[in-house]
Amino acid sequence: MKRLWLLFTQSVTVLLAAYFVVATLKPDWLGSRAVHSGAVATVEAPSANPGAIPSGSFRLAAQKSSAAVVSINTSKAAKNRPRSNDPWFNFFFGEQGSEPQVGLGSGVIVSADGYILTNNHVVESADEIEVSLNDSRHARAKVIGTDPDSDLAVLKIDLERLPVIVLGNSDTLQVGDQVLAIGNPFGVGQTVTGGIVSALGRNQLGINTFENFIQTDAAINPGNSGGALVDTNGHLLGINSAIYSRSGGSMGIGFAIPVSTAKLVLEGIVKDGQVTRGWIGVEPNELSPELAETFGVKAQAGVIITGVMQSGPAAQAGIRPGDVIHHVADKPVSNVRELLGAVAALKPGVAVKFGLLRRDEKLELGVTPGTRPKPRRPAQ
Repeated sequence: MKRLWLLFTQSVTVLLAAYFVVATLKPDWLGSRAVHSGAVATVEAPSANPGAIPSGSFRLAAQKSSAAVVSINTSKAAKNRPRSNDPWFNFFFGEQGSEPQVGLGSGVIVSADGYILTNNHVVESADEIEVSLNDSRHARAKVIGTDPDSDLAVLKIDLERLPVIVLGNSDTLQVGDQVLAIGNPFGVGQTVTGGIVSALGRNQLGINTFENFIQTDAAINPGNSGGALVDTNGHLLGINSAIYSRSGGSMGIGFAIPVSTAKLVLEGIVKDGQVTRGWIGVEPNELSPELAETFGVKAQAGVIITGVMQSGPAAQAGIRPGDVIHHVADKPVSNVRELLGAVAALKPGVAVKFGLLRRDEKLELGVTPGTRPKPRRPAQ
C-alpha cells in the first residue's frame, strides 16, 4: 500500500511539472491564446458566441426599423424681389433673398409602393425634395398631399425593393414603455437614440390644430422631424414632430404624432387626395368658473361655446353662445381637445346628436356637420 501511494505522488509531481513547463513555453498547446509584451503575458478568453446579442440590447429593433427611415433634403428657390437688379438698391440694402433656402428632415417608408410619411413643416413650400435611403440610394420625391392640421405630409418615390416599416399600435402605449427615435439630426447621418414614453395625450402646445402627442425623453434634435418613434420590436409608434428647447438642442422633451393619427391621414390622402374632417363652426373654450358665471351656466363638465359662426352648421342646428356641449354622438367630451377630435371624426353631411346644457336646461340637438375648411396659408 505504501509503495502504491509513493508511486501516485511521484506521478502527480511529474504531471504538474510537465504542465508548468508547457504552460510557460507552449501555452497555445493548452488551447488558450497568450499575448506577450516583454515579461507580461495576458490571456484572452475565447468568445462563447461571437454573434450573440447582449442582454438588454435594442440591436434587432434598430436594424429592423432603421432601413425604412430616410433623410429628406428640401430646397426652395430664391424669390425675385422688386429692384433686385438695381445696383444702387443692392449697394444700400444688399442682395436680399438671392440664395435658395434649404431644409433638412426625416421620413418613414410605410408602403412598398414608395409612400413616405413625414412632417408637413419639413416639406412645406419646397420646390424640390430629395430622399436619401439608408442603403445610399437617392430619389426625387413627389408630394401626394399634406395635412397642416396634424402637421403630416405624404410623399412618394419610385424605387424598387424598398424597405417598409411595420406599423405598431400607439393606443396600447403606456408611460414608461421603452422607445427608440430614429432620424437624421443636424445632417450628421442616421442616428438612433433611446428613452421611454414620458407622457401621453400632450396638447395645448400650440404646435398643431389637433394635438395628441406622445412625449418621450429619447433625444430628438433638428433634422429628426418626420423620423420614426419605434418600440423595442422595431414597430412604428409615431412620427417625431417637435422638441421643447431653449437652446435649439434636445432637452429630453420630444413630441411624436401617434401612428393611429398618421394612419388616418395616410389613408385619406392616398385615397381621396386630402383628409376630410367634420366641422360645425363654433369657438369652443374650456369650462371655467368665470365663463360659467358670465353665461349663467350651471354645468360642471363639458366645453362651453363662446362663439358661433353665422350660417354655420352649429348655428343652423340652434347652438348658441353660452351652450355647454357634453356629448357628441353619445360620446362624452370634457375638454376642447376631445370636442375637436370628436367633431373632426364626424362624416360631413350626416346628422348626429349633440348633448348640451343651456343655463340649467338639458337639450339634444341634431347637427349636420360640414367639411372642415382648409387652413389659410400665411402671406408669402
